[in-house]
Amino acid sequence: MSLAFSASQQLDLPVVSEADRLPAYLDDEQRVVQALLDPKQLEPLGPGRYRYTVSQVKVFQLRIQPVVELQVVRRNGRLELEALDCQLEGLGLVEDFRLGLCSWLAAADGGLTGEASLSVTVSRPTLLQLIPPKVLEATGRSVLGGILLGIRTRVSHQLLGDFQRWCRSS
Repeated sequence: MSLAFSASQQLDLPVVSEADRLPAYLDDEQRVVQALLDPKQLEPLGPGRYRYTVSQVKVFQLRIQPVVELQVVRRNGRLELEALDCQLEGLGLVEDFRLGLCSWLAAADGGLTGEASLSVTVSRPTLLQLIPPKVLEATGRSVLGGILLGIRTRVSHQLLGDFQRWCRSS
């Protein structure tokens, strides 16, 4: 039996100073990606492509470490980030795992707007057969929501801090 769960988060973040420079900042895709994601866990694979080793997640007694291949594209004034592939390291119990990630950031009047959606479809590991599917799905939604909240925090702290440094240096 497969489990499926998802979560999404919207962003509307005011930028007080130099908001008019946000489009130029977002054009520097590698800099933005490194501000959004931990550079120590990020491996460039080529133009617009990265491998990101997500921090280990503990769900029940399982420790899972997703490794996600990402594609970043600048389209229609937005910086779009999408998961192309995902592997789970340290978990040989799951036969079928699919991760969906679609997110974008854009400069808006006076700030940044964006949205991120995560979804997971996974076969139910034998180890978790005794736990009701609704409990597993609720836990999955909670884990995804926590990941999105972490990304939102990185946008509001890391990305805006990097944007301010970029403004001062250029």
